[in-house]
Amino acid sequence: MATGLLIEIMTIAYETDDDRWEAVQTRNAAADGHFVYAVRTTGVYCKPSSTARLPKRENVEFFDSATAAEAAGYRFSRRTRGDQTSAAAERAALVARACRLIETSETPPQLDNLAIEVGMSPFHFHRLFKAETGLTPKAYSSAYRARKLREELSSSNASITDAIYGAGFNSNSRFYEAADELLGMRARDYRAGGAGAVIRFAVGQCSLGAILVAQSQRGICAISLGDDPDQLVRELQDQFPRAEFLGCDGEFERLIAQVVGFIEAPAMGLHLPLDVQGTAFQERVWRALREVPPGTTVSYAEIAKRIGSPKAVRAVAQACATNLIAVAIPCHRVVRRDGELAGYRWGVDRKRELLRREAQA
Repeated sequence: MATGLLIEIMTIAYETDDDRWEAVQTRNAAADGHFVYAVRTTGVYCKPSSTARLPKRENVEFFDSATAAEAAGYRFSRRTRGDQTSAAAERAALVARACRLIETSETPPQLDNLAIEVGMSPFHFHRLFKAETGLTPKAYSSAYRARKLREELSSSNASITDAIYGAGFNSNSRFYEAADELLGMRARDYRAGGAGAVIRFAVGQCSLGAILVAQSQRGICAISLGDDPDQLVRELQDQFPRAEFLGCDGEFERLIAQVVGFIEAPAMGLHLPLDVQGTAFQERVWRALREVPPGTTVSYAEIAKRIGSPKAVRAVAQACATNLIAVAIPCHRVVRRDGELAGYRWGVDRKRELLRREAQA
């Protein structure tokens, strides 16, 4: 009961104008994110903790968000911009503390408990956490457990059961419900370096150099471009050293021909079943990339907006860099905000040529 009361108090603390004005007078940083105040005589709006000169009460009106204030014709205070550095540091520290709580808890903590630990309401904590990390607290917890599980299985001499509990699963049944999504195979097969996994692959040549296409039981798991065919094969084998690799048959040859055909003539399109394994955030980015039409480009910032995480531009760039499936997940269509080409896993020259061909098509 005490917990529920605390959450209720934190949620309604700034519902009245009197409460909001008191927060402005005291420059209460805890009120930031709950509302903004606007000054009629200057035409600007500020956050409650702004160090700007305190206006007269009769000249102030309140808005639930900056968007609402701007819609009413107010502009962002230049003084408030100066306050952002310290406020951003405070937000980052708060979210970092929540991340440590998630990572050090024996089992994934509930949203309400996390919010109480950092002194916020569940609603505002959830919104802040997603804005800063690009993930919800639940998705972050799942991604952390997946990484911890891979580490436990790869390096630990303990049993699989110990690895499961060490990764934060409080029962074997909960783990096995999620194992296929987290690892793409059984835990014992993952620990054995992919033993039991069957991967068909082929290496060919296209106008951009060597190309490798690999397919697991689920779908295409790798499309790689490079100068050295042997290096492409070694990189694939290093990922699962004990998987069973099979050479291509006639059906698979048609598949690699489809990929090569798309590279040579982008207007053909490419629609393949994919075996995508990544964090929740990475998969959101890769899904958004597949929705970018051939012949067009988007910025990293635009992808961040499309997945609902406008501040996670750097994380979007990292997700593009970790993409293992060239052209089918078209990270080559993402450019910098000024339109210049950024890095590309398979070389900027290949990226430039892919975009040139798509633009012509």
